[in-house]
Amino acid sequence: MSNKPILYFAPRSPPCRAVMLTAAALDVDLDLRLVNVKGGEHMTPEFLKMNPQHTIPVLDDNGTVVSDSHVICSYLADKYAGENDSLYPKDPVKRRLVDARLYYDCGHLFPRVRFIVEPIIYFGVSEVPEDRVTYMQRAYDGLEHCLTTGPYLAGSELTIGDLCSVATVSTAAAFAPIDADKYPKLTQWLERLQALPYYKASNQEGLEMLVNLVKGLLAERQQQNES
Repeated sequence: MSNKPILYFAPRSPPCRAVMLTAAALDVDLDLRLVNVKGGEHMTPEFLKMNPQHTIPVLDDNGTVVSDSHVICSYLADKYAGENDSLYPKDPVKRRLVDARLYYDCGHLFPRVRFIVEPIIYFGVSEVPEDRVTYMQRAYDGLEHCLTTGPYLAGSELTIGDLCSVATVSTAAAFAPIDADKYPKLTQWLERLQALPYYKASNQEGLEMLVNLVKGLLAERQQQNES
């Protein structure tokens, strides 16, 4: 049995990438276990025992099983941060602000990304409707306003709110571009996160896999429709 925390994941998934970013920021080495969602591996009895909601990511930290990316990130920060708690502050006022950013990601940002990519991957859709692109872009305004108080979404320090959000926003931007003139602070924030030493391995590589898959499917279906 691995002594490392085991992460059941798929690299294309933004929530999985959020956990990988958080683990990298904390210098926590994960035992990565690939889950083939399209092949139904998340519906096996063994997986359902870990997570009845049959979603990824799932973390198994030597018997402590945690599901939902935002909960996993907060768990990792609480357990492994040591004395420096800036990623997820213990102070209740500061923590509530980070929680608000996490909830904005799971309630507003990520669902809008899902509405863009999942119909293409799973249901054979051949185009991204313009209203879904616009709906995604409207969510950028909330982030722009968050960044008026500092370089990060919760102020002056990088937090798990940033790491969860960037996994989603970087995905969204591939299909719903960020207008740098309209959202200059968000544009700078994204560049700031992209400069993190662990960003490429923890987020960019999986992001490219997802974007290439979705855009490849779109091009293939559009070509079929024209023939």
